[in-house]
Amino acid sequence: MKVFVVSATPEANSFVASMARSSVETMRALGHDVVHSDLYAMGWNPVASAADFGSRANGDYLTYALEQRHNVAERTIAADIRAELDKLMAADLLILNFPIYWFSTPAILKGWIDRVLVSGLCYGGRRIYDKGGMVGKRAFVGLTLGGREHMFGEGAIHGPIEHLLKPLVQGTLGYVGYDVIKPFIGWHIPYITPEARAGILADYEACLHKLDSRPILPMPSMETFNADMSPRAPAERPLAEEERQAP
Repeated sequence: MKVFVVSATPEANSFVASMARSSVETMRALGHDVVHSDLYAMGWNPVASAADFGSRANGDYLTYALEQRHNVAERTIAADIRAELDKLMAADLLILNFPIYWFSTPAILKGWIDRVLVSGLCYGGRRIYDKGGMVGKRAFVGLTLGGREHMFGEGAIHGPIEHLLKPLVQGTLGYVGYDVIKPFIGWHIPYITPEARAGILADYEACLHKLDSRPILPMPSMETFNADMSPRAPAERPLAEEERQAP
């Protein structure tokens, strides 16, 4: 299996950096072919702009997604994007390691998503969710939080963690077609003892060994929506597998 690890942390000695090293080393020890993009070490440019395009479908007005489609087809997209896109498309499994910043990803990782998950190839029109460009591939998120676990959930101060992660887990990874494996969360990382952090890192490594049995998060199915994305009436929806097999 080909694995692509993308990590985003400004500190080479951070816990997230240790998670990323574990992602690489554990997957390699399991016999997989692994490549790693350490975005800060690479000096990744997170700014999506006209400079990403060597040619233009419309030189008068920049519609970034449409220029992505054009430049991928013409092979005139920026070299740094092309290199990451090649890694992405070759990989069977994408692993993201990062700390949560302001209920979101670090800006450098958001910029990687903006520039690399290109329109036309990864998604477009009705080519989303189970019809997206990354169908047949898996994605896994291993992240850290400063908050404690009891701060998230129904009735908790920040609400369910699923709500915080939805823009990434569904709105990005699920949207382009990945089977999204249930994320791993390292809670309260900056404030706990080194021994506690070591225990969480060991739990993360154990999780990596068992990814095949970890739950896949539910995502929308395009078969339950009309061409205009409005929901189909229940009678018009295709039967689920268990319903088709019922006597």
